[in-house]
Amino acid sequence: MSNKKVLVTGGCGYIGSHTIVDLIDHGFEVVSVDNNVNSFPHVMEEVERIIGKKVQNYTLDLCDFEATKQIFEDHPDISGVIHFAALKSVNESVTEPLEYFRNNLNSLINMLECCKQYDVKGFIFSSSCSVYGNAKELPVTEETPFEEAESPYARTKQIGEQIVQDFAANNPNTSTIMLRYFNPAGAHETALIGEQAKKTAWNLVPVITETAIGKRENMVVFGDDYDTRDGSCVRDYIHVMDISNAHTKAVQYLFGDKNSSNYEIFNLGTGEGVTVIEAIKAFEKVSNKKLNYTIAPRREGDVVAIYANNDKAMNLLGWSPVRGIEDIMRTAWKWEEKRISKV
Repeated sequence: MSNKKVLVTGGCGYIGSHTIVDLIDHGFEVVSVDNNVNSFPHVMEEVERIIGKKVQNYTLDLCDFEATKQIFEDHPDISGVIHFAALKSVNESVTEPLEYFRNNLNSLINMLECCKQYDVKGFIFSSSCSVYGNAKELPVTEETPFEEAESPYARTKQIGEQIVQDFAANNPNTSTIMLRYFNPAGAHETALIGEQAKKTAWNLVPVITETAIGKRENMVVFGDDYDTRDGSCVRDYIHVMDISNAHTKAVQYLFGDKNSSNYEIFNLGTGEGVTVIEAIKAFEKVSNKKLNYTIAPRREGDVVAIYANNDKAMNLLGWSPVRGIEDIMRTAWKWEEKRISKV
């Protein structure tokens, strides 16, 4: 199983870069592609520092089919694809919906077409808990029905899963997995790679660390009147290295022919919900810093509460998260401090 080659799209991105580290740590060869619209080319240099070897990285737009095909022409031995590449800001998708549909869906279609043409054994789609919308029951399982998407970003993930499902029904040679992950956060223990937005960061954890380090004067908690423990939104925060390891486990699962069908779905979360206020308190505990934050009205596109039932991933993939919210905050803060020291 080791030495099989995996193509990681969005390899310079947050989860993609951490997954490359985990894949190589487990004996896989990796090829990366990223157009760097929302990522930085130097991230691959940091990945290479961690793993101690070079990774071939293509800089191109996956919406360009001919350019995408060239990767497979250069590497006819690609056995699996992990497709991270997508625009992912909920806020931006509300104001730029057509850009999100065009980029996220066209790139997915092109990648699936290449999997078909080049007989790729396994395809793993980076999906999201946002596909569930405002779920009526918690925790959500893989069988929880979709509710109305709360943002165009979430809708691209719902449609993307349907595209992959239809593809799988007519392409039995390629096995597919949908990994629906919840709220990845934290950083690699080395603090060489972590979460960094090219545009304004909207995810909670980088907003917290940027506020603590002084990049922001204060942060805003959107909504304190939800029906939750303290009135703030509930999310299932999962460490990025736990998420990354789940992708490795999914590749091993497909390459080991352990799947019962060529279209399977797995939730990736801790199984526990944390409120925004609780996340802030966890950060203050590990950093010994008091955060300056204010309360504002609810934000358009936000789901009230979502957290996972992860039994299926634990039972079939042999995966389980080993890091908690304080590990997330500790590594994220270490990453933020290292970033500011380079400026």
